[in-house]
Amino acid sequence: MGMSCLIQGREMDTPQPFVRPEWADYYASPDDLPHRSLGHNFWWIELGGEYDSIHDTEMLRDMLLKVSYGVWDLLKNRSDKSEAMTNYALDWVGHLPGKRESRRCVGDHIITQNDVRAEGRFDDIVAYGGWSMDDHHPAGIAATEKPTVFHPAPSPYGIPYRALYSKNISNLFFAGRNISATHAAMSSTRVMATCAVMGQAVGTAASIAAAKSFAPRDVCNESISELQQALMDDDCYLPWHTREVSQLSHFAALTAKAGNPEPIRNGIDRPVGDSSNSWTGKPGDWLEYHFKRPAQLAATRLVFDSDLNRRIKNMPCIYKLSQEQRRVPETLIRAFRIDALSDDGTWKTAAEVKNNHQRLVKLDLNIATTAIRLIPEETWGADNATVFAWDVR
Repeated sequence: MGMSCLIQGREMDTPQPFVRPEWADYYASPDDLPHRSLGHNFWWIELGGEYDSIHDTEMLRDMLLKVSYGVWDLLKNRSDKSEAMTNYALDWVGHLPGKRESRRCVGDHIITQNDVRAEGRFDDIVAYGGWSMDDHHPAGIAATEKPTVFHPAPSPYGIPYRALYSKNISNLFFAGRNISATHAAMSSTRVMATCAVMGQAVGTAASIAAAKSFAPRDVCNESISELQQALMDDDCYLPWHTREVSQLSHFAALTAKAGNPEPIRNGIDRPVGDSSNSWTGKPGDWLEYHFKRPAQLAATRLVFDSDLNRRIKNMPCIYKLSQEQRRVPETLIRAFRIDALSDDGTWKTAAEVKNNHQRLVKLDLNIATTAIRLIPEETWGADNATVFAWDVR
């Protein structure tokens, strides 16, 4: 697969003429770009699969810029969308080609197409994917055939730790588009969000390796459960795995002013299938842990609702004039406090947050109490406050 220089357009309140640079490619009509969807997404501005995508990057960048300006010229001046594009300007052009595929390393396991289709239920899962196997034509924009073939993949599927370190170089990790995978499997694992969670897995594994003087393989053999739990504690989702809840939280009596609070300590910190894995109440409602005897609480961990299932593009190729500005998800809890029961039977505030932007929140407490209460006070706009997890430690 090749590389792309993406472009973005932005709507203005006045007409925005565009004159093609004379060095740019010229497309007389959309028929010159069969099977390409003008204005929907420009991922198909792609070249490099038939070249050396490392050695030839500079040359391919120049070729891609010619294509990019030529495509914008066609969209603005000679397509069935041209009238609607009158007020659109070319807002941004990527000058660093985005590589899909170049070198890949070999690990203790090579992820295959069959692994992806079988959901990747590995014992050493440390990340996950969910994009279909999206195999682009090597000729990219030069191909007259369809630019990609989609092979189905389950969502999610697991990615094993053994594919993220080298088989024969003792101290080499890798994450992203160079992991140990076949061409077909990599056509799914290569997407940006999947690369991000693999990067977090490798970073966490490296910290364990450094602390224990381990090589990457030693982490797999000796500390894979520790790695998985560390990732989930940092709010990584690992399919078919549950986070270990603290003993204090597990054995305490849990009550709430509204709804069933039990899901907040089930070790699954997001919706999965038909299970919400959350407690929902109104701002001002509360959750409460009661302990059989006074407990020393060092810290607390909370996971709020950042609307993970929202169906919007985070990086659209076309920005409308009336487009709503990106903002904090309405479902996220903005303000909350934690109260502890004092010896005189009154509730006193142990921690308070007023302008929270985070889904995962960890706070120090350093208190002794027989009961502790979480009170969501305000969201960023939603009527209800949702909590996926609340632990005390």
